[in-house]
This record gives sequence, C-alpha cells and structure tokens, in this order.
Amino acid sequence: MNDPKEKPSGSKAPAFVPDLLEHGAPRRGQSQTLDRRLFMQLHVFTDSPWNLNDDVRFTTKVSEYVDRGLEVVVYTNVNDPCGIGVLVMSEDPGTLHTTSIALFNESPFTDLTPVPDFTMLGRTYSAGREADLEDFLLHKPRRNALNPEHPWAIWYPLRRSGAFNRLEKAEQGRMLVEHALIGRAYGEAGAATDIRLECHGLDRDDNEFVLGIVGSELYPLSKLIKDMRSTRQTSEFIEKMGPFFIGRVLYQSPLLADSHTG
Repeated sequence: MNDPKEKPSGSKAPAFVPDLLEHGAPRRGQSQTLDRRLFMQLHVFTDSPWNLNDDVRFTTKVSEYVDRGLEVVVYTNVNDPCGIGVLVMSEDPGTLHTTSIALFNESPFTDLTPVPDFTMLGRTYSAGREADLEDFLLHKPRRNALNPEHPWAIWYPLRRSGAFNRLEKAEQGRMLVEHALIGRAYGEAGAATDIRLECHGLDRDDNEFVLGIVGSELYPLSKLIKDMRSTRQTSEFIEKMGPFFIGRVLYQSPLLADSHTG
C-alpha cells in the first residue's frame, strides 16, 4: 500500500508567485500593504574650481528643480575639498533618472567630474513590523534627509554573505533585532538617525543595501557604525562595506506638501 504522505512521482512543486507588495504590522486589525516606495540616489562629483562653501551656483541651480517636484540634498565632500554629493529622491525611478540627467547636464555641474564609484541607488523597503507603513516607506526617509537639524551624513553600501540568506528566518530575525536596538537607542538619544534602502540588482558592485546615517554632529554617526560592528550580523555576515561618503549639508530642498510631518 502506498504511503499517503508520499507525493505522486509526477507531482510538481508549487508555482512561485512573486510578492510585489510591501507589508507592515497589522493596524487596527487590518493588514498593511503598499505598492509604493521611495527611490533615493547619491551622485558624487569632484574637480570643482570654486570654493564650495561660499559659492551659490549649485544651490541656485538645484533650487530651480524644486518646482519640477525634485527633492534634493547637496553635500560638500568632507574627504575632497573640490567635491560634492547630490542626493535626489522620488517615488518614480523614471522621473528620478530623467530629472537628474537634465540637472546634471546644466552648468555648474557640467564643469565638474563625476565619480561613478560613489554612485548609490536604493529603494525603501519594509521588514513587516512597521506600525505606519506608508509613513515609513515614503515620508520618514525624506524628513530625515531634509531635516535642517541633520547637517552631517555618512552614506555607504553593503553586502551580506550568502550564508545569512541560508539561515532560518527566526535566527535572522534575532540578529536584525539586535542590530535595530542599537540604532533605536541612538535615535531616541537624538544622536543619529538612519535611512535604510535596498539595492538588490540596482548596484554596479552587487551590493544589497545602501545606508544613510544622518545627524547634528559627525562623531555620533561614526560611533554608531562602530557599535554596529559588535553585532552578530555585522561581525559574521557582512561581506563588504563602502565606499563611505561623508558629507556636510550645503543645501536641502523643502519637503514637498505630501511629506507627513508626524
């Protein structure tokens, strides 16, 4: 007699169904899902012939694009006296791309040299525990990047080893919670805030995440990254980090009207 648990020899594995939604924690008894996310991209340039701190060419040009719906931050590059970084963001990657091309093909950007090794592109994502999914994906990252009280930023990509993906979900979850508790403590202390983006398939060097750490002072941002090194995720499963872009804000565009203030 055949074992009822035994699959027929001709049976097929269940078809894979892609899940293209972001998921948050249940809210008022209802599940949260969203098919929207924010794309953010950092472009870096060098060889500026001007004193970047005293020159208004960049801020004047970038501000012209605010009327086109572009939200942007311009940083001076702390490690390059002739360098800047330009962070642009939009829900629509097509708009992000075409508007960026238009911006960077005008003076004064045409007088600079791009540094493609520092280009970072990512999208917001959910972990399934977000209390307000829409705010977390679309508005909180913009508030953090455009907050005048956050003049310092460290941006960098990273890649985890394949071994992490082979772990049981419960074990992954414990490691991620350990990691998150350190970041939350810095946030509650007002010392540093993070912007976390996924970049699977979007990064030239096959990185998986882009992180932005922003705050009022540079030292706590560096200390947060150091403290994260002690977590199991970072010490055992991070394969590559960097390059690191350290920026000080030269210009921040105003938040657009649909960016929640809560």
